[in-house]
Amino acid sequence: MKVPARGFTHGGKFHADDVFATALLRILRPDFKVQRGFEVPDDFDGIVYDIGGGMFDHHDASRAERPNGVPYAAFGLLWKVFGPRLVGEHQARLLDENFVQPLDLNDNTGEDCLLADAIGGFNPLWDSKDDPDACFAKAVDFAQVILQNNIDGANAVNRADALVKKALDRMENGVVVLPCYAPWKNSFSGALRVQTGRVLRCGCELKICKMSGARKFCFAQSRAPTSTTAPPHTFSPGACPPKDSRRRKIRSSRASLSTLLAIRHNCV
Repeated sequence: MKVPARGFTHGGKFHADDVFATALLRILRPDFKVQRGFEVPDDFDGIVYDIGGGMFDHHDASRAERPNGVPYAAFGLLWKVFGPRLVGEHQARLLDENFVQPLDLNDNTGEDCLLADAIGGFNPLWDSKDDPDACFAKAVDFAQVILQNNIDGANAVNRADALVKKALDRMENGVVVLPCYAPWKNSFSGALRVQTGRVLRCGCELKICKMSGARKFCFAQSRAPTSTTAPPHTFSPGACPPKDSRRRKIRSSRASLSTLLAIRHNCV
């Protein structure tokens, strides 16, 4: 589905729903212009949302719901169609769960949502002479920055996943080397579990490293577990042994991944 250059949504008081819907359409098409009113013109040839009873309106009795029972609002209906185009299916689903659904729920039920309240604060005060459409435009500008940040973050995760996948494909002897820093835990979802600071994949612990100049930074060590209780960390042949204080940190049952990530081994 293509995004037309023109859109129509309801006039009067605006909410996070129609504001974020407009921000999404502007991200998809930067030259997008929206018209606000209380009745859709008969000859209007653009996209209509949050009014008019079309596919992007949610005000009729048969409004769509997600499998978890959260009803769609206009923003969610638009995100369902266009979100995967921006961030891929997986990230679109995560953004829907964590970002879109609270806004949709607020619009449909009045459920508390601080972001929705912040957007509502752009409406003119009762005794203000401010133009409601100008206030709406300010709210859309604000929402677009927030939404774009979330889209950029989702795509950054996609790039990290691709980088880690390539590193996994080049794994040798249980050692994975990342060419640079990247968020890697996401990429192991499903195939990986974390146990007392140890990274396990398919029954084998992985040694996650990254290269920085002549130094290798080792995050976790490769060793197959012998039981459900995590064995102490050991280091494979050729790896530089850590100092005693560092070994104690690694072997401590209280060691966390954040601790492991901070440990540096001066290996070439």
